[in-house]
Amino acid sequence: MTIREELEGRERKDLSPLACLAAESRGRERGEEPCPVRTCFQRDTDRIVHSKAFRRLKHKTQVFLQPQGDHYRTRMTHTLEVARVARTIARGLGLNEDLTEAAALGHDLGHTPFGHAGERLLNEIMPGGFRHNEQSLRVVERLENDGAGLNLTYEVRRGILCHSGPELAETLEGRAVRIADKIAYLSADIDDALRGGIIYPLDIPAEVGQVLGVRHSERINTLVTDIIDTSRGKGDILQSPEKKGAMALLREFMFASVYLNPMAKGEEGKAQEMIRMLYRYYMDHADKLPEEFQSIELQEGRERAVCDYIAGMTDAYAVEMYQELFIPKAWTVM
Repeated sequence: MTIREELEGRERKDLSPLACLAAESRGRERGEEPCPVRTCFQRDTDRIVHSKAFRRLKHKTQVFLQPQGDHYRTRMTHTLEVARVARTIARGLGLNEDLTEAAALGHDLGHTPFGHAGERLLNEIMPGGFRHNEQSLRVVERLENDGAGLNLTYEVRRGILCHSGPELAETLEGRAVRIADKIAYLSADIDDALRGGIIYPLDIPAEVGQVLGVRHSERINTLVTDIIDTSRGKGDILQSPEKKGAMALLREFMFASVYLNPMAKGEEGKAQEMIRMLYRYYMDHADKLPEEFQSIELQEGRERAVCDYIAGMTDAYAVEMYQELFIPKAWTVM
């Protein structure tokens, strides 16, 4: 018996009947020999973590554009926080932590530079629109590994796609990632907004503090514990009405006070105009795209290739390309 088979046996013995077992995965689009050491979901986690798209997350905006300070979240730290929240939920419910972790680590691979400001701009100018969850799926299916994709399991790919948008993942693990994403970004965004002086503790609605707690750790612990207690044995990922209502009130407050706050978002218009000009440039000069994206142009069209290229940029790389293409360089005498 291989180590992988031993691990699969432990899953059958230890996990909830509602968990998705690695041995019962619907598999990959392209068949592969199983790994002797890792389950299929553990293998997917490794593929995501070792991908180029994952490494770029450390240089992509979460909420605040290029903040001055070492402790603000990036898209990478957000992803890691989602993975931890999701695994805690999965562990508490006896679900498959490896599947949960893989989907969580891959959920934002397709996010644009400059956070949701970049997403909104690409959604505006890209024919057919742009949604980061769909782009994350495209990254793992089409763009990574020199165009071959990562060939992930069906369940992980569905967890990535369904972390936002109208569809729900079939697995409870995928649904745990969906709610963990909301918990992680709301709690972290409050923390960053307080650090940046965008809001102050007394600004947060008192009803939220009374239900969820007043500290970052209290809010996360309250929400996660509630989900585990409410969902146990129910066949779905659920929240109690009280905690769900407080979370909705907190989200409403964050939109009014942070996400739409001119002080926090004052530079987003500049970032969007930068992306718009890069998009127009590469639409007119597709020969300047990297080789792999020129191949996408031939197969799927220019709009698709340009969108893929820009969506994959980090904040710093987008600024660098903008400066190279549109900012005059100083003339020096040789």
